[in-house]
Amino acid sequence: MRLLQYNNDGEFSLTKDFIGGKIPEYAILSHTWGADTEEVTYRDLIDGTGNNKVGYEKIRFCGEQARRDGFQYFWIDTCCIDKSNNNELAEAINSMFRWYRDAAKCYVYLPDLSSPTIDIGDKSNQLPWESAFRTSRWFTRGWTLQELIAPTLVEFFSKDRELLGDKKSLEQHIGEITRIPSKALRGGPLAEFSVTERMSWAETRQTTREEDMAYSLLGIFDVHIPLIYGEGRANAVGRLREAIDRKEKGIKYENFSIPFSLSAVSDIEHFVAREDELREIHKALSGDGSRHTVVLHGLGGIGKTQLAIAYAKRHKDNYSAIFWLNIKDEDSLRQSFAAVVRQILREYPSARGLSTIDIKNLDDVIDTVKAWLSLLYNTRWLMIYDNYDNPRLASNKDPAAVDITKYLPEAYQGSVLITTRSSQVQIGHLIQVTKLGDLRDSLTILSNASRREGLIDDTDAAKLAKELDGFPLALATAGAYLNQAAISFPDYLRLYEKSWAKLQKTSPELSSYEDRTLYSTWQISFEHVEQRNLLSAQLLRLWAYFDNQDVWFELLQHSDSEDPDWIRKLIEDELSFHGAMRVLSDHGLVEVEKSSLELVESQGYSIHGCVHSWTVHVLNQEWSYDLARVAVKSVALHVPGPQANRPWLTQRRLLQHAARCSHIVLNGLVPDDSMAGKYFRLGYLYADQGKLVAAEQMYERALRGYETALGAEHTSTLDTVNNLGNLYKDQGKLALAEQMYERALRGRETALGVEHTSTLDSIHCLGILYADQGKLSLAEQMYERALRGYEKALGAEHTSTLSIINNLGLLYQNQGKLALAEQMYERALLGYEKALGAEHTSTLHTVNNLGNLYKDQGKLALAEQMYEQALRGYKTALGAEHTLTLDIVNNLGLLYANQGKLALAEQMYERALRGKEMALGVKHTSTLNTVHNLGRLYKTQGKLAEAEQMYERALQGYETALGADNITTYIPALNTLWGLGSLFKCQADFTKARIMYLKALAGYKKVCGPDHPMCQSLQEILRDLDTITEGEAVKGREELASDPQGNVSRLDSEGAPSTSRRHRLFRKLGLR
Repeated sequence: MRLLQYNNDGEFSLTKDFIGGKIPEYAILSHTWGADTEEVTYRDLIDGTGNNKVGYEKIRFCGEQARRDGFQYFWIDTCCIDKSNNNELAEAINSMFRWYRDAAKCYVYLPDLSSPTIDIGDKSNQLPWESAFRTSRWFTRGWTLQELIAPTLVEFFSKDRELLGDKKSLEQHIGEITRIPSKALRGGPLAEFSVTERMSWAETRQTTREEDMAYSLLGIFDVHIPLIYGEGRANAVGRLREAIDRKEKGIKYENFSIPFSLSAVSDIEHFVAREDELREIHKALSGDGSRHTVVLHGLGGIGKTQLAIAYAKRHKDNYSAIFWLNIKDEDSLRQSFAAVVRQILREYPSARGLSTIDIKNLDDVIDTVKAWLSLLYNTRWLMIYDNYDNPRLASNKDPAAVDITKYLPEAYQGSVLITTRSSQVQIGHLIQVTKLGDLRDSLTILSNASRREGLIDDTDAAKLAKELDGFPLALATAGAYLNQAAISFPDYLRLYEKSWAKLQKTSPELSSYEDRTLYSTWQISFEHVEQRNLLSAQLLRLWAYFDNQDVWFELLQHSDSEDPDWIRKLIEDELSFHGAMRVLSDHGLVEVEKSSLELVESQGYSIHGCVHSWTVHVLNQEWSYDLARVAVKSVALHVPGPQANRPWLTQRRLLQHAARCSHIVLNGLVPDDSMAGKYFRLGYLYADQGKLVAAEQMYERALRGYETALGAEHTSTLDTVNNLGNLYKDQGKLALAEQMYERALRGRETALGVEHTSTLDSIHCLGILYADQGKLSLAEQMYERALRGYEKALGAEHTSTLSIINNLGLLYQNQGKLALAEQMYERALLGYEKALGAEHTSTLHTVNNLGNLYKDQGKLALAEQMYEQALRGYKTALGAEHTLTLDIVNNLGLLYANQGKLALAEQMYERALRGKEMALGVKHTSTLNTVHNLGRLYKTQGKLAEAEQMYERALQGYETALGADNITTYIPALNTLWGLGSLFKCQADFTKARIMYLKALAGYKKVCGPDHPMCQSLQEILRDLDTITEGEAVKGREELASDPQGNVSRLDSEGAPSTSRRHRLFRKLGLR
């Protein structure tokens, strides 16, 4: 590689050739060529001529810019390559991508783009040079594609040598112009993009010499070919594709690559034997990409499907895609094709012919999939057609028979594997799958499934293996039972033979080996349990209505007169309960629960998932509504209230059983009569654990039940209405929450009086809601009214009183009354620690609020102590993914950002955002708070495009969640407006910055009053903006760096929204 370097006299000259790793650090130029007579060549530099050529200005620009950036060396294609030397030219072109990739910095010189002066009064959303940038000739040339993608640092300069931005800051514009994904622009591995997609990046570009349309893509595909100028574009592109083909063939074609998955079939943990068959399949299907077909035929249950699975797993890397189709009948096969379409579209949403397909039109689906599999170069797929047991043959008159040829791709390419019971399917290489002839193979399956070692020399095991006659499925099923039950091989064999014979008489409809074996196995155990302890057998039946894991004594201690007598006998005392469990354990049906959860009650028991499935489908073939009621009632009545000993531990233990109950309730499998209270308690459990959708379902069902049974004004009905209000508020549905709270308040005032604690609860809830909506004056009125009532009715140290005191602290903090806020928090904290203990969630909540306050006061070390104390407590009490835990994670992010620990802050924000999006949804206000915080962090890090995207996402989300009217007084939304103003000011877009600041100021004045510090800060910033004249630097005061509430968050997203999208958003929100 030959470079240019600056000499001591300020001029530049060519260096010697650098070879290998001896190349020094250099800058590189990307530009568009003018006429040949205008460009400075290698010979011009050698001869000392060319200084008067137009292209000399580009060389001087590159050299001077490189020197400013601290580089002694630089490279330009016009003059650093001796194009008269064909060998050197060929080497340079094949090395070009690497040279640009290894450059320390790449300068893009755009001679068709000037730098107009900025018009402060211009209200358009575009940068002043944006239109010219989008139409620049540089984006239309073939060679500049690799010059854009290869370097890490790319800077764009105008004709006037003014820096316009770099590849990172202009990523949104570049992506819109070129349609190149951000990941590729950011240096992501190009091999992750399909050949078709990479080709599409160049399809609208042009080169002066037609062959260069192929040669300019060598680096994009990491291939090398000789240069043959004069061969024409078609031949050059053809050789390029051949090189790509050679590189990819025998591995997989990435442009048709689909992740390997066998989710549609049942796999086994251990597959043994069949090595000869596996080798034969592989040999028959190996080839050059042309069509090869193998047919596996044998008896049902012989292991054909598992053999096909084993082959696919072993050789998956030989194929670009493996698709599994069930061809037992035409309907199943057609549905399998629909699944194939979805599988392809997950990877390639714009796949040719597939992206617009109507998934309901299966005929079109089948034709389109077959066409996709027949595309040129799509030759490395494997289609597995399983269960082709009813083939369309001359000898088969069944109208339901399937003609597989109608469902094979038409192009003679790819691989096909068929499993069938019919030996007459002869459309490829036939392999007969027989019973396991070697007894050792049968014993290996038994050993693997039963986890019993040493069976090779066990004569009793050998007898069982012989009885099962080498059928893999029967052997695996028997082994699974032997793994669960303490029974000898002879005893099992005797019972099995008896049960099998009985089954043939009583259940002839169970024709498959699998159904017969499972039924026989569990029935043997159950009949023996009934003989030993009837309570045990009845408990096993009841277990079908609970989850299979962790049933414990206290859970069932909620019996009433409507329950069967045997349940009351079962829970008469712990001895009776554990005795019944012991019998089940003796039969291998039950084991002691080994959960890592901390317990406040007795240890539980669990049953295997397959045993549980058997209890559901076999023991309870006739659904018992009475037992379903027992299960729902037991779980619901065991939900602890807030005053219980560490209630979160029992709540978390109940969740799996609550999920089973929800399935029963939502599917109408339990009568709703007298169940409203149970549904209410399940709703409370879900709400307290942050499972808001499930909570809403239960609360709404409870509300309907109470209204029907007790009337709309009954106190139980109103309690449910109030809790629904709480739930809607947590979901960000503030308008619905307000309706619920107001209905509950009116009803309670009428039914209970204005001073009743339930009435005060509704007042308190309305205060919280008004505070969330930014209606701080109304919130203060509600809080003070509720506080007076609680102190009178319950006393100053009651937890309800303390809750109001804590919320008043929040309100005062938002109003900037920090001293009053600190008094409230400290009073609440002392009260909670005394009443509930230091680890209770209410105590931890106040600890978090004190952390927020200390942060706002600038006491960052104290704030960090509070946050860490709260985080430890919440993780222990609620788990790492609970929304309250995530709030602390978010707040730590805020603190780290204030301390300048930006990398730690980003980690905290992203962790909080992922959790909140999963728990609350992308449009919840708490999620949007974290989005806002990410925007603020990105701005601090100088990632202005990412920051703008986060702010806009937050603002639009607030408008959706709260309504356009409410966001004008909603403090987090006002903070986002402030953030956008600060961002636009950093971008020197002072007009838009002023608009944002004014909107934020108007809102803060409504909420906090004109004398609030935030209002004063904004007014000073606006005065600074007013003094700015063209060319002056902004000398504004330090921007507000934190949310007054201390509970805002954020997320990382690719790219930034388009200018037109931003304009629509601002116009919709009345901001422009």
